[in-house]
Amino acid sequence: MKNVELSLDGTMLTIKIDLSQEFGLSSSGKTTIVATTEGNVTIPGRDEKIGLNIYKKK
Repeated sequence: MKNVELSLDGTMLTIKIDLSQEFGLSSSGKTTIVATTEGNVTIPGRDEKIGLNIYKKK
């Protein structure tokens, strides 16, 4: 994961992302990646999965 922090408090999932960060261009070159789970990942201690991409126009 890049710039994604997951925390679980009981059944409440909190996702923390620093919107000031950038990780270069997407593979298409049309957007800049801000945060990503880089595919689907399992939520710690749970069976559920999450897939997340945060991006902005170039």
